[in-house]
Amino acid sequence: MLTGGPLDVLTGDYLAELTMLILGRDRAKDPARGYATTFLRQLEDTLGLAMERGVRLVTNAGGLNPAGLADAIRELAERLGIGCRVAHVEGDDLLGPHDWGPGVVTANAYLGGAGITACLRGGADVVVTGRVTDAALVTGPAAAHFGWAADDWDALAGAVVAGHILECGTQATGGNYSFFAEHDVRRPGFPLAEIHPDGSSVITKHPHTGGAVTVGTVTAQLLYETAGARYPGPDVTARLDSVRLAQDGPDRVRVHGVRGEAPPRTLKTGLTRLGGHRNEVVFVLTGLDIEAKAALVRDQMEGAMSKRRPAEVRWTLSRTDHPDAAVQEEASALLRLVVRDRDPAAVGRVISGAAVELALASYPGFHVTAPPGKGSPYGVFEAVETPADAVPHTAVLPDGTRLSVPPAPAPPARPAPPTTPAAGGPVDELPDELPLPPLLPPGPTRRAPLGAVAGARSGDKGGSANIGVWARGEDAWRWLAHTLTVDRLRELLPETAELNVTRHPLPRLRALNFVVDGLLGEGVAAQARFDPQAKAVGEWLRSRHLDIPEVLL
Repeated sequence: MLTGGPLDVLTGDYLAELTMLILGRDRAKDPARGYATTFLRQLEDTLGLAMERGVRLVTNAGGLNPAGLADAIRELAERLGIGCRVAHVEGDDLLGPHDWGPGVVTANAYLGGAGITACLRGGADVVVTGRVTDAALVTGPAAAHFGWAADDWDALAGAVVAGHILECGTQATGGNYSFFAEHDVRRPGFPLAEIHPDGSSVITKHPHTGGAVTVGTVTAQLLYETAGARYPGPDVTARLDSVRLAQDGPDRVRVHGVRGEAPPRTLKTGLTRLGGHRNEVVFVLTGLDIEAKAALVRDQMEGAMSKRRPAEVRWTLSRTDHPDAAVQEEASALLRLVVRDRDPAAVGRVISGAAVELALASYPGFHVTAPPGKGSPYGVFEAVETPADAVPHTAVLPDGTRLSVPPAPAPPARPAPPTTPAAGGPVDELPDELPLPPLLPPGPTRRAPLGAVAGARSGDKGGSANIGVWARGEDAWRWLAHTLTVDRLRELLPETAELNVTRHPLPRLRALNFVVDGLLGEGVAAQARFDPQAKAVGEWLRSRHLDIPEVLL
């Protein structure tokens, strides 16, 4: 990114829900830690180049200890003989001031970009934060550059959308893209955003880098880990149903029309805690009589657990086997046993020992994918709301000056906006829900996978999963909008049948966004299912067959 072409600000996003738990455990071992040490290693090779080119660096690699990382950067710069002004943002860490109950390892409010803005206006070359929203790494620099006020909702919302598109790096340039075969994505380049004073932007990438920037790749990332039309954050509530995308040339997508509303008066606060201990054994079942072999070893293991049964025992049989297979692995199925308990002894030797002892006394061809272990701790993520004015958001400038950053202003009371005689509704406000397109005329259909006409991108938010699905044309959207209902989704993905599923149409993106509550249990750190972050649920959905109009195929 530093050598590929012009750049004003380079951002680095290092934090995820699971990362916070890992950093919390690091900090418990050494209070001086708690930040992403990989950032320092990267900076050793690039800090001089960034300062030489006048590129400012903004990163949330500070994790649980942004002041500690800021000090480490100053030491690095001094050792390398590089002039560098470092600032940091703090106040997100709420572990000490509040009683969150037993077992909480980290408690961090998701701050907005205003602290970053203050640091940059204060002359910082490098800004380190703790837990901020991913988009704050873009809203902060944009507001500093253009002088936006805290209530420039539309401009801030545009920057939030740009930040969300950038936050997962090459996912916006063809990485993890449903139609990856259409582009060379072996080494996709990183995306960048050219942001304009009104908050609109062009998503592109440096010349001669791999991958592609298209309306499709940008749509996929826009749908990732979002929910409804309103995308609330600490700086602004961005209206995702207002976003318009247009191809602006090769590897250039214009993002415009984004509307913003006042943010909520609370901040999301992420809590991580140790949920207990877990162990896992994967038995390999090969050849004939798979179901009978699974029943035998399951009965044997259940007997071994009868004296001290773990609090949670989960069996899953994956029929990955094929009849008359020419390769042994293709003749095998996987039987997975996962156990959890707060007591490590309940999932340790009693489980691994029992599995080892069955090696010569169970089904024919007995073996496991890895030697059973003693078990390991697992984490739980929970999101709660904290009043924004109770969070001490603070910008610490390069000279040590501490600035208190106030919460985003509340929207002022305004008179009702004028209405148009034809529509009878406000001129300046978006409706809560845009109308769906008319039904596609009836015609012959063919059984085919959903992925023949639609892309998908899925991910996690705590224990919930989101599945964004978009159509590749207007006619496909007319069909998709009326066909892929909540009931149809439950039919196609039986794991969701008993869960709460919410559908959010986004007509301007020709997309539907589904939120499935509880699919991931207590979050990624709990590893509740085979795909603990729901990364591939969208591709599973695309592989399911249904009756699709032939005109679309």
